[in-house]
Amino acid sequence: MTTFLVTGANRGIGLEYCRQLQARGEQVIAVCRTASPELEALGVRIEAGVDLSRDDGPATLVERLDGLPIDGLILNAGILEATSLEDLDPESLRRQFELNALAPLRLTRALLDQLRPGSKLVLMTSRMGSIGDNSSGGSYGYRMSKVALNMAGRSLAIDLRPRGIAVAILHPGLVRTRMINFNPQGISPEQAVRGLLERIDALTLENSGSFWHANGEVLPW
Repeated sequence: MTTFLVTGANRGIGLEYCRQLQARGEQVIAVCRTASPELEALGVRIEAGVDLSRDDGPATLVERLDGLPIDGLILNAGILEATSLEDLDPESLRRQFELNALAPLRLTRALLDQLRPGSKLVLMTSRMGSIGDNSSGGSYGYRMSKVALNMAGRSLAIDLRPRGIAVAILHPGLVRTRMINFNPQGISPEQAVRGLLERIDALTLENSGSFWHANGEVLPW
């Protein structure tokens, strides 16, 4: 049995990660600000009340884990706020950078001593963070914060290679979740996470630092 820690675990893709990982026999630690009834019903270990956008968020989680080794660290928590050029909101930009880009990097650093050779680090990003794929513009805060996360992932893949830790930078696809108002054109969280877990299972030091779609497509930077 391996231990996976999932942030943003109370709903959507994070919740589905917890469900599928538990179903295949993994030990799951679900991290969130507020637990949902759906998460509580899974019976996994829940660490609620952890706000990773706060300066004390990572330290709070590290204290609770008390040195527990982590085999899979899935950094899924994030926010999407509309920020157009006409209605640019600097505070919204900062919020999205804080949670989407800075929080994953800070939490990785905080949990570094609990990762070991063979551990896997997963950064949940978006194809909207691809410069080469941007053909529609807009969404400044979300796009910019995900580009920053992608760059952090590439650097982490280099810096963690000597420790034997591989890094995946994953786009789930368009998924029917609350974040996108359950867009009917999206795939289900179940389908998305099945593909994401296939990418994680196939992650090695040789392909560490790749930017993948859940369906296996390598995405442009």
